[in-house]
Amino acid sequence: MTRKGFIERHGLWSEDQKKQARELVARVRKQSLRLVRLAWADPHGWARAKAVTIPVFTEALAEGYNINVATTTLDASGARTFSSFTRGGGMDLDEMTGSPNIVIVPDPGTFRVLPWAPEVGWVLCDEYFTSGAAYHFSPRHLLRRQLRRLSEERRDYVVGLEVEWYLTRVAEEHLTEEHVGAPGMRGRAIRTYPVEPGYAYHSESNMDLMQPVLTALQEAFEALRLPLRSMENEWGPGQIECTFTASPALQAADDMLLFRTATKQICRRMGFLATFMARPALKGYYASGWHLHQSVADAQTGKNLFMPKGNGESLSSLGRSFLGGLLEHAVAATVFATPTVNGYRRYRPNSLAPDRSGWGVDHRGAMIRALGGAGDPRTRLENRAGEPAANPYLFLLSQVVAGLDGISEERDPGPPDLAPYAADRPMLPTSLMDALDALERSALFRREIGDIFFDYFLKLKRNEAGRFLRYLETSGVQDWRDEPTEWEQSEYFDYF
Repeated sequence: MTRKGFIERHGLWSEDQKKQARELVARVRKQSLRLVRLAWADPHGWARAKAVTIPVFTEALAEGYNINVATTTLDASGARTFSSFTRGGGMDLDEMTGSPNIVIVPDPGTFRVLPWAPEVGWVLCDEYFTSGAAYHFSPRHLLRRQLRRLSEERRDYVVGLEVEWYLTRVAEEHLTEEHVGAPGMRGRAIRTYPVEPGYAYHSESNMDLMQPVLTALQEAFEALRLPLRSMENEWGPGQIECTFTASPALQAADDMLLFRTATKQICRRMGFLATFMARPALKGYYASGWHLHQSVADAQTGKNLFMPKGNGESLSSLGRSFLGGLLEHAVAATVFATPTVNGYRRYRPNSLAPDRSGWGVDHRGAMIRALGGAGDPRTRLENRAGEPAANPYLFLLSQVVAGLDGISEERDPGPPDLAPYAADRPMLPTSLMDALDALERSALFRREIGDIFFDYFLKLKRNEAGRFLRYLETSGVQDWRDEPTEWEQSEYFDYF
């Protein structure tokens, strides 16, 4: 009798995935691929990967592939946050003792061939313990669990991505010792040149200066099946906004992960550096945001359930309740939308980013911007609180948790704010430290995320915030709220 593989033994794939895997085995054997990158999202929402040969990849489609848990025990700069080699791994979890192996399982429907490395495949993976149990610290698992709550009600969560980022030209021929860091301390950020002067909103001429890179990105996104809608020259020098067609939430989160890692790799090969850091510590650089467009649809008919019936209304009753939940839990959810020290530099009055948890009808000053109305199947809520470095799985998860609470409690968002920056609404946290304190007070997020990940995430991000506070203390920097610091530039510019 043929021995069942890890994936089959634990029932980890749907029938569709099994079929996709069989087709994938035949496909990779016919194509001239040399390696496949097995990729997964770390808790910061960044792509990690191991490259394996084709025979090993084929085996992984039955058995999965062993990796170390290390990427979840380190913070964004590789600082050890948990005592992996003590009993319980510093987490009071026996299964985390000793930095053990876990198994990553490819999701065959996410397989692509990388256009900039045509002999290399790429597939997104889910993490499991060797027992077959879902890995506690997988953001993709956590989002899928929340989406299951909607599917049980025969509803789908639909998401459109609108992401700002910076294109810069690399100004150094090679790395030096200054660029080399250590665990918990990044080296000096690479120096760059601006690619255009900026502050000529939607300038066609300035956009044309970047066109060779934009064309290369568009061609790659098409080959990767990323549903790009538009690319435009935004406000700052080399600031670009990319928008994507709305899609089911898990696909949108996966697409965000792939979009960021693909953009950085393609640009770097062309002599440029792409950064999703919210506000680089460079003269004249304006903050970038990630505007999350979201709606709920009937799973069977696809009908937009946020679309109101009556003229003059901006949202259905269900949409208003979902919005009420987003506002009620906005302060606690802030750290999922803005998880870095640097991202809080966006939250300023009259800045195209919110400073409090309000809403408006087609108003870019509000945290939540309601768009659409009666007869408009694109009716949606745009959350403008996010930074482009946010973990897509956790950002989307936070919206589902808050929105579903709004529906179950029939929360009323109140009337729209006509002057959002003067509205009597709860203020958003002004630092990562304050945002973590706000999350810790949330009974809703603790219940829905679970104690294990909730406490883990707080400790992981507090380690990052603590390193920043130690930098301020040792460097003597006092007026850090006005301009980005050297620490932020080194910490986030190239990593994100």
